[in-house]
Amino acid sequence: MEAGGARKRKRISAGINSGEVAPTEAPVPGGGAGEHGRGGADRISDLPDDNLRHIISLLPTKEAARTRILASRWRHLWCSAPLNFDCRVLAAADEDGYNGMVETILSSHQGPVRRFCVDANRLADPPGATDAWFRSAAFDNLEELEFHSIQQPPPASIFRFSPTLRAVTIGRTVLADAALHGLQFPLLKHLGLALVVVSEPSLHGLIAGCPALECLLIDRCVGVNCIRINSLSLVSLGARVSGLPASPSDPLLHGELVIENAPCLQRLLLLNAGTCLHVTVVALAAPKLETLGFLNGENYLCGFSRILFGSTLIQGLHVDELITVVRTVKTLSLNMDSLGSLDMAIELMRCFPCLEKLYIRLAKSGPSNSWRRKHRNLIKSLDIRLKTIVLGSYLGNKTQVNLVKFFVLNSRVLESMTLEFYVGTKLDNEEFLLKQRLDLQLEKKASRGAKVHLTTDCCLRSPWDVKHVRDLDLADPFTCQ
Repeated sequence: MEAGGARKRKRISAGINSGEVAPTEAPVPGGGAGEHGRGGADRISDLPDDNLRHIISLLPTKEAARTRILASRWRHLWCSAPLNFDCRVLAAADEDGYNGMVETILSSHQGPVRRFCVDANRLADPPGATDAWFRSAAFDNLEELEFHSIQQPPPASIFRFSPTLRAVTIGRTVLADAALHGLQFPLLKHLGLALVVVSEPSLHGLIAGCPALECLLIDRCVGVNCIRINSLSLVSLGARVSGLPASPSDPLLHGELVIENAPCLQRLLLLNAGTCLHVTVVALAAPKLETLGFLNGENYLCGFSRILFGSTLIQGLHVDELITVVRTVKTLSLNMDSLGSLDMAIELMRCFPCLEKLYIRLAKSGPSNSWRRKHRNLIKSLDIRLKTIVLGSYLGNKTQVNLVKFFVLNSRVLESMTLEFYVGTKLDNEEFLLKQRLDLQLEKKASRGAKVHLTTDCCLRSPWDVKHVRDLDLADPFTCQ
């Protein structure tokens, strides 16, 4: 199935709890014309200049410049407002024209640059052009920087902003040890490195030089096979490690992630890319970890994870050794392969007994998932605390129906269950809805207030949907917004 949002889906949702069919998008309350359309006052323009400049600084470059036509009150503000400049949206027929457009905007704007995004591959003279821009006084208090370059390493002047930067994304370039040595980023909260050539010591030194770091994305960095996390401030971590062969006889790529000391870590996203990722969470190293994903079955096409929580080992989706349970994890995302089964889901619920949200991308086929006799005694003792369940790639075959029925009949505090069907499923057919009610035994729900939703909308995000460090800051990183 294609990644979230790649396909157009019919925006129809079926509420099979009462048999009705309703659109997923509710009408906008109030509707109709805006404030000016009703003859209301322009209260925004009454704000002080500094407030309006801050608003303008949050807009993309073109939209910010267009604020000059709103009213005479706004005409002079753009030129002095902090500039949010994304060069990548500029269109030019040649490199010289692209350079000229960037220089024209920078020279015509009198205010400081707050955010600067540049793809140096489009520049006629990448080192010379970017170095000249970065040395300009307009960049003295730069807060956000995105830099991409395949042709050349970034100029040395790029690191003069380290005292003021709050968000940095660097992609497809080389970060030399000498350039990173001793750098400190006292205010940096978001750091994203994608397809960057960097040594492990330099990477670990860079992380250590960011005492306020909250979100870290490391995406297939060349030269990094083992990532060690020691950060007192880190809240969200996403890792996609390219890995190296474990031995000449083993062609499978292996990457390693070790959480040694991360007392504030709440979200850990394992973004495997054809790699077996070995994850070690040292005992008591992440006492606040609440969100974990994306765990893959051992035969899943994107590779799988081997996770060691203290003494508890999870191989793929199978709990090999349950020594101690992990009570902090409340949100879990799984990608099941053809061998995935309800047994694995139950094992993981025993490992994470305080789960409240469970997201599963289902396999098309698998074992029967019969459970009434097999788990008769376990059900009496298993305390299922799930409130939200989202199941993707739902076909309604025997394997999947039995898995869903387990949750329907045994989740006593369940509030919402969403089943994502493939495009083309007739969710507006009453006969189809009735069959789903009967197959899933919804009249016997353990939680009488639970709502079961059928939809053809794309509900679940894939690991490849996590493309930017900002994606780690989402309240729910596993559902499509």
